[in-house]
Amino acid sequence: MEYNPDVHNLQCPKCEHGMVEITHDEIAIDRCTNCQGLWFDTDEAHQLKLRPGSEAVDTGDKSEGWKYDSRANVNCPHCGNLMDLSYDPKQIHIWYEVCDDHGMFMDAGEFTDFKNETLLDWFRGLIKGHRNIVAP
Repeated sequence: MEYNPDVHNLQCPKCEHGMVEITHDEIAIDRCTNCQGLWFDTDEAHQLKLRPGSEAVDTGDKSEGWKYDSRANVNCPHCGNLMDLSYDPKQIHIWYEVCDDHGMFMDAGEFTDFKNETLLDWFRGLIKGHRNIVAP
């Protein structure tokens, strides 16, 4: 759904469509109506990771989410500043973007993977590798 400030809380930093608020166990996050990426305000991803069944918020297809990993210039949907490129140190194949002041964005499928650490994550890291983070 195209972004409409009268309808949507945020504009998706990846595909620029509208994001809608969803809630799981009293934690509200935003999900893109198009690419299904997830916006987490500061520390919400880590809080939600600990909640049973929270992977249900991640409704997107991870193969579609991977297509958005190549975007290097992603702006924070709150302040418009360029977000830092990052990855999960325990699961290096999970790449996400971070605004130190406002939160983080995960592509479709990344939160489910982030929540469920397994031995397969080591192999996925070998295949995908570390994120090439270039200083501005």
